[in-house]
Amino acid sequence: QLQLVQSGGGLVQPGGSLRLSCAASGFSIDLHAIGWFRQAPGKEREGVSCINSASGGTSTHYADSVKGRFTVSRDNAKNTVALQMDNLKLEDTAVYYCAAAWGCGYRLSQSDFNYWGQGTQVTVSS
Repeated sequence: QLQLVQSGGGLVQPGGSLRLSCAASGFSIDLHAIGWFRQAPGKEREGVSCINSASGGTSTHYADSVKGRFTVSRDNAKNTVALQMDNLKLEDTAVYYCAAAWGCGYRLSQSDFNYWGQGTQVTVSS
């Protein structure tokens, strides 16, 4: 069974950092692009970042709202992808999801992604 299992998240003050992890089960994460999405209360889910597989040049894409603050990276040996979130802002509060696709681009189109993690809460609050 193909699964993405997320860990990390939690409560942090503005300016703080959190690290989310997305682990693949039943498939090799290094063959897929992995995207990160988030959904804030009352808002639509939006793309945050993605990283392509080696065949896609391991290229990365970020939403303008997180550029310079979030970093997506791979650990293929552990079959995981991480999202390091620094200098968190109140508006970063949301449920974060990872998802797998064959490839991803700057549009971070959700329709490209076939498998989704369970979601994890990130709350930025003073």
